[in-house]
Amino acid sequence: MATQLYDTTLRDGTQGEGVNLSVEDKLRIAQRLDEFGMHYIEGGWPGSNPKDAEFFARARTMPLKQARLAAFGSTRKANLAVEADPQIRMLLEAGTPVVTLVAKTSTLHVRHVLETSLDENLRMIADSVSFFKQHGKEVIHDAEHFFDGFKLDKDYALATLRAARDAGADWLVLCDTNGGTMPWEVEEIVGFTIAELQKDGRTCRFGIHTHNDAGLAVANALAAVRAGCTQVQGTINGIGERVGNCDLVTTLANLKLKMNDDCVSDEQLRRLTELSRYVYEVANLTPDIRQPYVGQSAFAHKGGIHVAAILKVEESYQHVDPARVGNQKRVLVSELSGRGNIAYKAREFGLNPDSEEVQRVLQRVKELENRGFFFEGADASLELMLRRAQPDYAPLFELLDYMVVVEHREGRGLLAEATVKLRIDGEIAHTAAEGDGPVNALDLATRKALIPHYPKLKKMRLVDYKVRIIDSDKATGATTRVTIDSSNGRRTWTTVGSSTNIVDASWQALADSMEYALLIA
Repeated sequence: MATQLYDTTLRDGTQGEGVNLSVEDKLRIAQRLDEFGMHYIEGGWPGSNPKDAEFFARARTMPLKQARLAAFGSTRKANLAVEADPQIRMLLEAGTPVVTLVAKTSTLHVRHVLETSLDENLRMIADSVSFFKQHGKEVIHDAEHFFDGFKLDKDYALATLRAARDAGADWLVLCDTNGGTMPWEVEEIVGFTIAELQKDGRTCRFGIHTHNDAGLAVANALAAVRAGCTQVQGTINGIGERVGNCDLVTTLANLKLKMNDDCVSDEQLRRLTELSRYVYEVANLTPDIRQPYVGQSAFAHKGGIHVAAILKVEESYQHVDPARVGNQKRVLVSELSGRGNIAYKAREFGLNPDSEEVQRVLQRVKELENRGFFFEGADASLELMLRRAQPDYAPLFELLDYMVVVEHREGRGLLAEATVKLRIDGEIAHTAAEGDGPVNALDLATRKALIPHYPKLKKMRLVDYKVRIIDSDKATGATTRVTIDSSNGRRTWTTVGSSTNIVDASWQALADSMEYALLIA
């Protein structure tokens, strides 16, 4: 069995709060979806805005390896000939091989939203589907509010499906538009609906379109597949209106790994994490680190007992091999860690995990985390701790002292100046620099001292700087944690510092960042 995957990130996904894709963004994502192996890509609603119309115009020359491009729109307007409906014409002009038509299935929506008769709605469905079939299109009928409509008036909801089927629709997609249906209801209603529509010997393929308002979009999609649906509609990472759509990332992984559904190949599945993060990046959204299968924390292990177990048998605390979805196992180090956590990280860094220094570092981690440090996301600082604990480790530079001055001078405004005294290769370097703020000044003064000895440090740059107050109840006397993300153009790493003095916390993270840059240069 192979479920067909229908991606609506470029249309339904863009209805999510904070999601805004340019035409270029949509073209790039469409290309990546096709390369991944998506069966259908819904590009947008050409009748709703100029951006989607431009997308379809440019997409005509976009070579697709597998995916079929779909244009989305609604059935004709009430009491208007289908040929005269401007929105129908724009759908046709989009030039896509697939047209997806949304239609009302709930009597509530027909009477009070469309404000037309039940019979006219059936004619609107039939006329619209028939029109596009006559123009050689594959037609997907999205039965909006189907589950709510089924509960309200089962016979009418089924009648709308028959109208689309009899007019030639290739797919009947049952939509849980409000996202409030339970999985057992979905499975029961889908099973009943398919049986009813096949009673007269007519066959049609069914799909499912779910929203996540009750946190059940993925579960509902899987329930529908169990009941007979062979198409699943959703978005990458579940972005979409309100709390989002069905997350195709989680859904296709579950289909493939848990339900033995050949919706994608093993090779395609291994690119799943890459696809998820690519869409986050293009959409300028922060990745959900706890997202199933592909999140940074999906296979992260922190508790000492857990880590001790996976060092012996990986599947003891992992439901699948993370490599199958392109992710990787991570072992976190914190005050909850056991010796196994540190030993694992030492081995990961190419150090001897059985040395006596490992236990000393573990104790040091526990002490520092009690003081406000946080090593889970600061692997560079952790690696430096492990290296510094080795008897043969020689520091590349040593801080003797520093001073930071911040002044507001009349006629000049705010001034930050730092002086730094370092010991480097037995020599004393004493430098000063002005900066945009105290940390910037400290950074520039330190570089001025180090670069004559270590020219490769020129390639390093700070890409992010975060400050967090640990114990806010102490107000301005609270402990501050600083994390710094740095890059040399090839790699990115994170370091951490913590102190009641924000400049001191920044120096700790900054010094670690520079020392680590020199170690990996």
